[in-house]
Amino acid sequence: MRRVILCFLGFTAVSGMTWVGTLTAQEKVAAQRVLTATDTTTPKTALAPPSGARADLLDRLDYYEKRFLDLAGAVPAEKYTWRPGEGVRSISEVYLHVAAANFNLPRLLGTQPPAGLDIRSLEKSTTDKTKVIQTVKDSFAHIREAVQGLSEADETKTVKLFGGDRTYRYVFVFIVGHLGEHLGQSIAYARMNGIVPPWTEEQQRQQQQAKPAEKPKS
Repeated sequence: MRRVILCFLGFTAVSGMTWVGTLTAQEKVAAQRVLTATDTTTPKTALAPPSGARADLLDRLDYYEKRFLDLAGAVPAEKYTWRPGEGVRSISEVYLHVAAANFNLPRLLGTQPPAGLDIRSLEKSTTDKTKVIQTVKDSFAHIREAVQGLSEADETKTVKLFGGDRTYRYVFVFIVGHLGEHLGQSIAYARMNGIVPPWTEEQQRQQQQAKPAEKPKS
């Protein structure tokens, strides 16, 4: 329960205005990228490749993105509306909750969500498997770009969170914790529906192949 409360506080602490548009979440993200790519009003300064805590966070983002996308791909489309009980997030809602946080938490690092994206309603915006997976992909791209835009000096900057001054490094830890919490939840949901995570299936397959052949009984 405490983890759920912290997750909710972390999500609402950085929520700003609710943006409402007529485009889908995927279309809004794509449109924002086009606008950013064509903006020549402000010269951009090239940053050195991320190192230290930024590099560590990017490594974890790669890890969790692959895990979420592999698992989301393994879940049948008809199971996306499944939920373990009334009032609890469904499979699609968990994935979209993760996406919403990925779009929203970079506010704490100085990066705003894509213009026009209604973060508050994203969680319940669709149950379509293809759209959910694409939204998760877009959200990881967004948070990754936010981290790549930081400098080493930015890591010690502070932001108000949970009633105190927290460094950007603290935000990095919170982001990883949030992803880990909901990956575990998604794995439990999959297991309850008889779905083995793809990486576990692959590990089991490799272990089976590595077993020495049984000697014929004499």
